[in-house]
Amino acid sequence: MSVLSLRRASRFLGALLPLWLTTVLSSSAQSAPDRPNVILILADDLGYGELGCFGQEKIRTPRLDQMAAEGMRFTSFYAGSTVCAPSRCVLMTGKHTGRARIRGNARLPLLPEDVTVAEVFQAAGYRTALCGKWGLGEEGSTGLPARQGFDFFFGYLNQHHAHNYYPTFLIRNEDRVVLPNIPAHEDAQGGGWAAERKAWSHDLIMEEALDFIRQAHAGPFFLYLALTVPHANNERARSLGNGQEMPDYGIYAERDWPEPDKGQAAMISRMDRDVGRVIDLIEELGAAERTLVMFSSDNGHHQEGGNRPEFFDANGPLRGMKRDLYEGGIRVPTIAWWPGTVPAGQASGHPGYQGDFMATVCALTDRPEPDGTQSISFLPELQGRPAEQQRHEYLYWEFYERGGRQAVRFGQWKALRGPGFDGKVELYDLDADPGETVDLAPGNPQLVDRAIGMMKEAHRPDSQWRVR
Repeated sequence: MSVLSLRRASRFLGALLPLWLTTVLSSSAQSAPDRPNVILILADDLGYGELGCFGQEKIRTPRLDQMAAEGMRFTSFYAGSTVCAPSRCVLMTGKHTGRARIRGNARLPLLPEDVTVAEVFQAAGYRTALCGKWGLGEEGSTGLPARQGFDFFFGYLNQHHAHNYYPTFLIRNEDRVVLPNIPAHEDAQGGGWAAERKAWSHDLIMEEALDFIRQAHAGPFFLYLALTVPHANNERARSLGNGQEMPDYGIYAERDWPEPDKGQAAMISRMDRDVGRVIDLIEELGAAERTLVMFSSDNGHHQEGGNRPEFFDANGPLRGMKRDLYEGGIRVPTIAWWPGTVPAGQASGHPGYQGDFMATVCALTDRPEPDGTQSISFLPELQGRPAEQQRHEYLYWEFYERGGRQAVRFGQWKALRGPGFDGKVELYDLDADPGETVDLAPGNPQLVDRAIGMMKEAHRPDSQWRVR
C-alpha cells in the first residue's frame, strides 16, 4: 500500500488504528525512493589518503570534501583487487577474485553468461551508460559494454590504450571516434603519447557523461563514470620521465615541486572539480533527492608516472600501494551522497567491498540477485540503519603477480599469505593496527588456521589463471 493510500485510509479509520498507521508510515519513511538514479564514479589508482576528507593536506579536493560532508564516508571499504581489470570485474559482477571471470590484468573478456550490474539495471527499466575506462572486453569481443548491459559507451575499452590521455581515437559504442591529437608514438591498441596535444581525453569523457545526465535525468538511469585519472601514462613516463599527462598544472603550476608531483596533484584536483560538476548538474535538474552518487577508486595509489607518494602521504595511515594486498593496495576512499536518504556528515566503518554493489543494486531495483555472487547489500548502511546491516563472514582477495598472494579480512583480523598460495601467513589486528605493522601470526595459530580455511574455501582454481 502506498503512502497516499494510507493517508486516504486514515481519514476513514481516524483514531481506530493509530499505532498501526504510525508503524507503517515510519517504515515507509525509511525506504528508499522508488527506482533512484544511480551514478557510480570510479577513480583510477587514487590512494586512500589522496582526498582532503581522508586526510590529504597538499592536494585540494573541496568538492569531494563537500560531498563527504553532505553524505557518508566509508572508512573501511575495499576495492575488488589491487589492479585495474580484476577490480572492475568484481565491481560489475559481484564475485570476488577467487571466483571472478577476470582475476588479473589480461585481455580476457566477460562472456555472455556473466551478469553485470548494468544488466540488472536494464532489466529494471533503467537507461544505462558507461563513460570512461572499461577494461573487460576488447573490440569485437563478447565483453563489449553494449553486450554487457550498457545502452551507451564512450571512452577506452583497452587498459593499455587508457594510459594515453591524448590518443588518436576513443570508442563510441562499438566504433572508433577520431581525435585531433598527433602521436609521437602510438601502437595498434592506441597506447603511447602525443607529439601535439589537442584534446585531453578526460575532458571529452566528462562532457559525454554530463550530456547523458541531461538527456536521462527524468530517470531512472545508471551512469558508470569510470575516470582514468589519476592513472599515469606509463609509456610516456618510461620515455620522458613524467607520466602525469595534463593540459596544465592549474593551482600547482608555481609550486616548487617536481613536474610529476604537480601533475599528480593537478589530476586529482581536476577530477574533484568535475565530480562537483556532476553534483551541480543533478541539483540544477532537480534530481538530487532521487539520485544516489557514489565515488570510489579501483585500487590503491601508484608511483608509475614519477610522482612521489610519500610526499603526498598517498596511503595515509595504511601500508602498501597498488599491487599489494596490504591495506594501502585495496582499501579505497569511498563516499556516498543522496540528499534525504544518506545521512549527512557520517563516517561508516562498515567493512564492505565493491563486489557488494551488485546486491545493493538488486535491493534498490527490487531485482533478484544473480546466482553465484559473493555480495551483500549495503543499502541499510546507506540509509542510516547500521543495526540492520549484514556483514560478510570474510572478505577475500587473490593476486597472481609477484609470486602470488592471498588476503582475507574477517572481523578485526586481516591475514595475508604469500609468496604463493601455500606461503607464509601474516596476521594483523586492523582495529589496533590499521597500518599492519605488527605480525601477530606467531602467537595466534588458531586464527591463522581459520584464515587458511577461509582462503581455501574462497579460491576456486581456474585454468586461465596461474601464479607468476
